[in-house]
Amino acid sequence: MARYFDVHPDNPQPRSLSQVVSILQGGGLVVYPTDSGFALGCTMGNADGLARMRAIRDLPRHHHFTLVCSTFSQMGQYVEMANDQFRAIKAATPGPYTFILKATRLAPKAMLHDKKKTVGVRIPEHVTAQALLDALGEPLMSTTLILPGAEEPPTDGWAIAEELEHVVDAVLDSGDVGVGATTIVDFTVDEVGIVRVGAGDPTPFQE
Repeated sequence: MARYFDVHPDNPQPRSLSQVVSILQGGGLVVYPTDSGFALGCTMGNADGLARMRAIRDLPRHHHFTLVCSTFSQMGQYVEMANDQFRAIKAATPGPYTFILKATRLAPKAMLHDKKKTVGVRIPEHVTAQALLDALGEPLMSTTLILPGAEEPPTDGWAIAEELEHVVDAVLDSGDVGVGATTIVDFTVDEVGIVRVGAGDPTPFQE
């Protein structure tokens, strides 16, 4: 049975965040709010958590999971960025974007694209997501919560808790989730590719 945590959107209660962190560190899978809908998240190296994400979303084998980071410097530990990529990504973060880049050796092997050795990374512009990441002290392995048959992530945390109560361990809700999935930008192709247009404006990466 998933635990439901309702926190303040501007000042998420530390006690609730600590309980969610304990669930994550115990191998749990949680739903949390971001600037682009709710997301599923687990700690780095939690292979069972990744398998549960795949099952919930019915994802293909080659799906790019995302490392959700709290800062740009933290993100830089897990992906390789050329100078022009560095500038473009820094200008767009934090925000509703996911960037696909070549992974460094520090990136969890279980979440890498098995052929390309690439990974998605992002920094959400959302108080509760940032507070959770700060309390955890490391990135979350994550994916946008888009259920099979749906085109957009759900926005009602209580409804998610009811629907997924037997397949996730916690739902963190602050009532201010962003609308629309992230815009996905692939920097591993010859010309920057927009994989998905979502909440983030793709224009800066199409010039």
